[in-house]
Amino acid sequence: MPPRGTAAPTSPRYVFLDPGSQQFFVDWDEAAVVSAALLRAEAGREPHDRTLRDLVGELSTLSTEFRSRWAVHDVRVRHDGSKRLWHPQIGDLELTYQSLDLPMSNRTVYGLTIYTAEPGSTSEERLKLLASLAATQPAH
Repeated sequence: MPPRGTAAPTSPRYVFLDPGSQQFFVDWDEAAVVSAALLRAEAGREPHDRTLRDLVGELSTLSTEFRSRWAVHDVRVRHDGSKRLWHPQIGDLELTYQSLDLPMSNRTVYGLTIYTAEPGSTSEERLKLLASLAATQPAH
């Protein structure tokens, strides 16, 4: 995640503008709700951030789904939970996550999110398979 004050444009853009996100996020509707609510929380924290305002404007213009979720005015800051994802090579994954804020200097804060699978679970086995697939593919 970029420093606070420069919202993470990649995730909301992916969720609302990339049709592939609806397959990647098994619970796409929940991902959309959370993405808009996190963006609203960041907008409240940094109301004068031009990049953030531009992102909200872009998403509002290009995505009906974003507009409807933005209009709800939901604000959410969540530091832990679970996500269900789908990967084209290994299938469904159920992962838990924990997010940490890492203050770097003055007002700069980086976010670090760690995803894990339950030990012994199918998701853990699939992540191991994905790691082995990535390790055996030639570098581009």
